[in-house]
Amino acid sequence: MRVVAMIMAGGEGTRLSVLSEKRAKPSVPFAGKFRIIDFTLSNCVNSGIFDVAVLTQYRPHSLNEHIGIGKPWDLDRARGGVRLLQPYIGRSDQSWYRGTSDAIYQNLNFINERRADTVLILSGDHIYKMDYNEILETHRREGADLTVGVMEVPLEQTDRFGIMTTDETDRIVEFTEKPKARDKGPLASMGIYVFNADALIRRLSEGSEDSPRIDFGKNVIPAMVAEDVVYAHRFEGYWVDVGTIESYWETSMQLLDPKLDFDLFDLDWPVRTRSEERPPAKIGPQARVDQSIVCNGCTIRGTVERSVLSPGVYVSPGAVVRDSVVMNDTWIGPGAVLDRVIVDKQVVVGAGAKLGFGEDLTVPNKLQPDKINSGVSVVGKGAHLPPGVTVGRNVVINADRDTEDFPSGDVTSGETI
Repeated sequence: MRVVAMIMAGGEGTRLSVLSEKRAKPSVPFAGKFRIIDFTLSNCVNSGIFDVAVLTQYRPHSLNEHIGIGKPWDLDRARGGVRLLQPYIGRSDQSWYRGTSDAIYQNLNFINERRADTVLILSGDHIYKMDYNEILETHRREGADLTVGVMEVPLEQTDRFGIMTTDETDRIVEFTEKPKARDKGPLASMGIYVFNADALIRRLSEGSEDSPRIDFGKNVIPAMVAEDVVYAHRFEGYWVDVGTIESYWETSMQLLDPKLDFDLFDLDWPVRTRSEERPPAKIGPQARVDQSIVCNGCTIRGTVERSVLSPGVYVSPGAVVRDSVVMNDTWIGPGAVLDRVIVDKQVVVGAGAKLGFGEDLTVPNKLQPDKINSGVSVVGKGAHLPPGVTVGRNVVINADRDTEDFPSGDVTSGETI
């Protein structure tokens, strides 16, 4: 079995609001020192898969810079290794990727060049650890044309996923995209597919204007369930899609729970990333740190409770960071209070500022009520917050905002700057 992995990493990630405004969703920082895509890349390498393509499209610059030639993942190889594939204009009709399967279709030459007989298609924006050899073994054993990674979800959440209905042998007999009814079973697609290369090329090449093949969930999988051998592979470990502000914040907080069955310190299954050289974290004499992740280069002179701090964060004396995620090189001024907020890179929080202020978590953001509604306020990259400002709940402060963008001082819950 000659396997290539193709990681879908072109997503705009609009539900992450300002966090994905200047970067692709898979390159959003997560768990302090990592990026979201690090988990999928590490799964590939830990599974012994070293032929990897990363398909990018939306704002790929930070992703390209992060992955580079793949050295942190041992993917800087003369044979195999990692390739970054962007859409391009050729003499035929190549253009922007119109969907997940269209992205693969425009890069079939990568599969052919590698002479692969098996194609592993993955999402670059999920947090999980998985040995892909197990799903590859299911695929081989069942003689399948397509094998789909699935996991059980609560029935009340099935309208968020593509749901697979199987027979007693786990052969998929029906696929329903985000069903409104709850009678299709609990097996949700994880966005992990193993294709026979021949079947994949054949199915993607069948597309026409009347019957396009631009999306796996909408076009390709339903057609294959009807006509090909399609099996489910059940996964029972920790898996989460951090595609919304609420799930990103909740998952970050879960990492702080010692009972969570997801170990970032597992030496047998390391999560690799591109790390900067930084000095060790420094905890000052008046500092207090409780149940938090504090990365290298941080200086803590205030209080940090149940929070995740990326490299280079400075917490001034008297400042309090609580139930929050703070990204690289953010400076938090003396006496500032952060409560239930996500702060992007290189933000300056003025002395005495209060972010995430007030008891009412239910007032949604007026401009993005469907994205910012769980009480978490978000500060975009490079923003400067004036001293003494009070910012409420479900507030969005866009990237690069400066002190003059706060003419009325305080920002009430649900507002956007």
